[in-house]
Amino acid sequence: MVVLQTANLTLAPCHSSDAVDFIALECDPEVMRFLNGGAVDHEKIDPEQAPFLMPRGTEPYVWTARGTADGAFVGWFCLFPETETMAEIGYRLRRACWGRGLAPEGASALVTWGFTSGGYERIVATTMAVNQGSRRVMEKIGMKYMRTEFADFPDPIPGSEHGDVWYELTRGEFLAR
Repeated sequence: MVVLQTANLTLAPCHSSDAVDFIALECDPEVMRFLNGGAVDHEKIDPEQAPFLMPRGTEPYVWTARGTADGAFVGWFCLFPETETMAEIGYRLRRACWGRGLAPEGASALVTWGFTSGGYERIVATTMAVNQGSRRVMEKIGMKYMRTEFADFPDPIPGSEHGDVWYELTRGEFLAR
């Protein structure tokens, strides 16, 4: 994996030394609100069995995001290959970094890499319908709303009754921008 550089972020392949920062994200109830309903109970949830990504620094396709100027941990971005031609983008940022445009900046860099170097024809993303912040990031990077799906969760979290939204961007749409 290559290192991606933006004006404010350096995205590098994750490393086992990133695990402490990754776990700290999972302990923030606001960061995890739309994934787990709150902070992760690490004594009860095994990262290998979790219904959402809990990186520990050994996962391929996960980039650690650090501030370009100071090297401070910002969060992580992921471009997970679902098929040879389709990947799903994901991201998780420290709450202190929200609202500064860093999520769309990092996600845009990863989408560009995915279409220009990763060989993907389509990049998708999903979030809870009520997660307006994540939906804005998807829209800012050019993704389009495709559908809302409703799942029957055994232990639903607040907002899940509104469903999960799916967004998509194709290589053709990306190149036409």
